[in-house]
Amino acid sequence: MTTLAATAPARPAPPGLFAVTIFTSAALVFLVQPMVAKLVLPLLGGSSSVWNTSMAFFQIALLAGYAYAHALQRVTSIRRQAIIHCAALALAALVLPLRVSELAGPPSSDNPNLWLLTVLTLSIGAPFAILSATAPLVQAWYARTTGALEGKEPYALYAASNLGSLIALLAYPVAVEPALTLVGQRFGWSAGYGLFVVLIASLGFAVSRVRSASTDEAQATVGKTSWRDRLVWIALAAIPSSLMLGVTTYITTDVASAPFLWVLPLALYLITFIVAFQDKPAISPALTLTLQGAALAACAALLPFRSTFFGLQLFIHVAAFFLTALMCHQRLVARRPEPGRLTEFYLCLSIGGVVGGGFNAFLAPVMFPDVWEYPIILVLACLARPWGNLNRIPIWNWLLLILGIGAAVATPIAVTFASSQLTTETIVGAFDQSELFDMAMKGLLALAVISALLVRRQALFFFAIIAVLSYAAETAADRTDTRQSWRSFFGVLKLSQTQVPSLGGTVKMLAHGTTLHGAQAQRPEYRCRPLAYYTPRTPIGQVFTAMAAVRPNLRIGAVGLGTGSVAAYVRPGDRLTFFEIDPLVVKVASDPANFSYTSECAKAPVDYVIGDARLTVAKQPAGSFDILLIDAFSSDAVPAHLLTVEAVRGYLTKLKPDGILILHLSNRNLDLLGPAQSVTRKAGGWALVQEYRPDKDPMGTWELPEDAVIAANSHQALARFAADNRWRQANPFLVRPWTDDYTNLAGSIYANLKARWLWLP
Repeated sequence: MTTLAATAPARPAPPGLFAVTIFTSAALVFLVQPMVAKLVLPLLGGSSSVWNTSMAFFQIALLAGYAYAHALQRVTSIRRQAIIHCAALALAALVLPLRVSELAGPPSSDNPNLWLLTVLTLSIGAPFAILSATAPLVQAWYARTTGALEGKEPYALYAASNLGSLIALLAYPVAVEPALTLVGQRFGWSAGYGLFVVLIASLGFAVSRVRSASTDEAQATVGKTSWRDRLVWIALAAIPSSLMLGVTTYITTDVASAPFLWVLPLALYLITFIVAFQDKPAISPALTLTLQGAALAACAALLPFRSTFFGLQLFIHVAAFFLTALMCHQRLVARRPEPGRLTEFYLCLSIGGVVGGGFNAFLAPVMFPDVWEYPIILVLACLARPWGNLNRIPIWNWLLLILGIGAAVATPIAVTFASSQLTTETIVGAFDQSELFDMAMKGLLALAVISALLVRRQALFFFAIIAVLSYAAETAADRTDTRQSWRSFFGVLKLSQTQVPSLGGTVKMLAHGTTLHGAQAQRPEYRCRPLAYYTPRTPIGQVFTAMAAVRPNLRIGAVGLGTGSVAAYVRPGDRLTFFEIDPLVVKVASDPANFSYTSECAKAPVDYVIGDARLTVAKQPAGSFDILLIDAFSSDAVPAHLLTVEAVRGYLTKLKPDGILILHLSNRNLDLLGPAQSVTRKAGGWALVQEYRPDKDPMGTWELPEDAVIAANSHQALARFAADNRWRQANPFLVRPWTDDYTNLAGSIYANLKARWLWLP
């Protein structure tokens, strides 16, 4: 019987068909990641950990796909491989159309990681894993057919894979998210999956008609891979994976936790693969080493100075991440094996991705009380550089380096001594850095770059320089007396204190990221005075004071606990319920050793409901609240899913006929006043707006700037506030209202920039 291989034409399958197939699969794989994260984001409170855990899951699923592709190479016939792969794709399609599976039950605040992993596995695990196998599998087919006949390596196809991933990621925030509802996204992706099955079947048919080298023949020309090589591959892949999540946490902590912002680090991560796997990379390895040395040193020196201009911070952190990832991936390419070991190489890369992502998502929150994994991996990345020969460093370089290290060590000592002589009333993250600390920062930054560039080709020495500078910068930047730090899935809480003479001395503060969540004076006569965003003169304080003046008993709901500052307004006969997603916040804020607003200042019992506000508030009886305060911060911005038409409509149903809804929208980087006004009207409510700015001496009053929208079910309920010239009528026509299917964070960022820079169109 004549075999197919003997009768098949020698003409290879078109190279473009390989590229298109890999490109399409990669686009589907990376388009679904922000889409699925957006689907589950509202169920877990908008924490950046949702994305980190999701990314760790996708890396695990990618590993499963690469392992499947590697195991499939044991099947010698490409035709059989194609049949098996198409059958697996069809079987995985049984969970489509794309949706969040309800088999895992409601979300858990006690075990959010486990719940999220379960939901992702049930919802998208199988299609994602099988799709992920396409890149190594198709490259292996290419190596045994077209590549073998034409003498070409298959690794260039990996650039096509990452190009497809990059285009899909950029298309999501720019075109897909603003233009399509989530329903349209879900069904559109599911249709794309069906079209891909047809495409891969066509490629499988084409390559099965080409005489191919067997798997054994392909591997016979290369030796076995050593465990040292495998470990190096894994380590070089793990560093960029971990840094990607570290940078993502940094960005989403200071701006907003949303897929729009998560895309940036992941897109840059993919670009490094595209550049590294090109035959002629746009950035040479030598240039990468020089640029990465400067960027990494600057990042390590600037990292602790969190109140520095965000644009500068973002640029330096993103540049350091991009160049470090590129350096690691270029060193991976330099160590790539022969095509016969291709699937093993990609399997090790995937293991590295899981190691790096899993460290950030699962181990670091348990191991560290603060986000230490990011600076730790930044420093360890220095060891991925060339080690060079220390004996060849000129003696004058040694002297300069010793001087640099000495200055780095002396800087925090001098700053600490000088700061002890100062009386400061500033709040971390709220007011500008003093000149002293600006000088320290600039000095460390210049010192870091110069010293690092001197030893850019000596990894061990470079590692020592960056480690010392990281420590020096951290010490110099610590201007507050941080007494305790806690960490949970939802973020890091820090309790610190400072001296404020106008409030009798010590004031305790609670912060998440760079955002102040409340403060309390410790002198008895000031202890029950609400501070920061909650003083009687702020919009929140105005509503509480006005409502208390006309009603003897108030039923109050507050989404977001913080330090519990609003409990200071609770009188005998009132009732206050806090809706808080993070059990750790309840534990910290309700402990009198930390803050006593809820235990001492409230004159009536205070209740706590744990869970996401959209779900927990929805369970409250209709017409329950006189005041409902939405004050749930995701660091510096309210989670977007709490500001949609559906969310606000739900809040309004929980108000009494003349009840007041308060939307606290203060933030540095997003303009949320426009969406909030349009959302309120679309939800059927009436709204007023206030942009409160305190006196020029905010330190004495301890008031912070505050933007707020208040809403009610009728304009009569707002009459007392409409008569106050501090409030103005809402304009509901500024932007398109946000819904559960549509949000536009890019527009909010632009609107904020436009307000700051009047020359923008």
